[in-house]
Amino acid sequence: MGFLTEVKTLIKDNIRDYGMYIALVVILLTFTIMTDGLFMSSRNISNLLDSAGYIAVLAVGMTLVIVIRHIDLSVGFAAGFLGAIAAIFLTQMGVSVYITVPAILIFGIVAGLFNGFLIAQLGIPAFVATLAAMLIFRGALLRVTEQTGTIIVNDDKFNALGNGFIPSLMEVNGLHLLSLIVGLIGILLYVYSEFSNRRNKVKYKFDVPSKGIFALKLILVSAVIAYITWILAGYNGFSWTVVIMLAVVIIYHFMTTKTVLGRHIYAVGSNPEAAHLSGINVKKITYIVFGSMGMLAALSGILFTSRLQSATTTAGTLFELDAIAAAYVGGVSSAGGVGKVTGAIIGAIVMASLTNGMNLLGVGISYQYIIRGGVLAAAVIFDVMTRRKRG
Repeated sequence: MGFLTEVKTLIKDNIRDYGMYIALVVILLTFTIMTDGLFMSSRNISNLLDSAGYIAVLAVGMTLVIVIRHIDLSVGFAAGFLGAIAAIFLTQMGVSVYITVPAILIFGIVAGLFNGFLIAQLGIPAFVATLAAMLIFRGALLRVTEQTGTIIVNDDKFNALGNGFIPSLMEVNGLHLLSLIVGLIGILLYVYSEFSNRRNKVKYKFDVPSKGIFALKLILVSAVIAYITWILAGYNGFSWTVVIMLAVVIIYHFMTTKTVLGRHIYAVGSNPEAAHLSGINVKKITYIVFGSMGMLAALSGILFTSRLQSATTTAGTLFELDAIAAAYVGGVSSAGGVGKVTGAIIGAIVMASLTNGMNLLGVGISYQYIIRGGVLAAAVIFDVMTRRKRG
């Protein structure tokens, strides 16, 4: 009985963190039952994760932007425009993919820093500054694609980023060996990270869950990683999109939780005035966060263009709203200072799962928008209610 009480208390105290995971499990189970198991098939899960990739990358950057109490409306068409520039480099200018990808990421950083300059240096509200940038990128995208309408990309290495899979090395009972190894490494890294965090908390006399709860959490999360790995290994293994998405999450999770920069970002989000008085350079943090957002917008554009194998005039439409929705569903607070990049990825997968499941069930596009809007509203209401209870 004590164990169950502790589980309830843990969930209640950390409802913001666990709520989205519970919601994802409910969505997955519901669609699996309603589609007679088709939803959880290897092919569909692989397609779902690939379709979530370019939004998930944006959502990671958007989470940090919202954490420091700003917003970035330009990322959608920035992604579309930079994806089109990548296509022009590869097709019309004959630039190597190994030069194109880093160059586009640098262009993205410059675009993000320009937004940062308008906001941090000139004091223009982020909403207005990034709205202006959105219109500029929209016009620039139309300009570079107006002659052909669509720029077809025939570079196999570039297109593999959005459609290719990591090599299998060999197959074991129809399962891709390298994907199984990647999944195993993921589980080992997760377990090591959890033990390391627990050890540090005990060292500094912070409260930690009992050993039973800790073991249960390790087993459940490891089982989920193992199951997803097994599903993907049964199809074509991990796609390059998923590998890139995981790399972004790992890097940003480390940066936000283990570095001084990460602590400064959350300090600025919690209280910019107090952060400034304590010696944190708020302008510098704003530049870094928007520069990072620009780079991730460029990466998103690369993933989307390579997935379509072409650049189109409509690329990037509503990406920014999908990224904002994923960030909020993933637990970022509208008041700033709260939000995890891991939550952003879960938020993106939740939104992609809703779309994917409703498509499989043949739900009309009008109802899909209404349901997705309802889920976003519910996530923000949930955020407001949990903050009010804590207050």
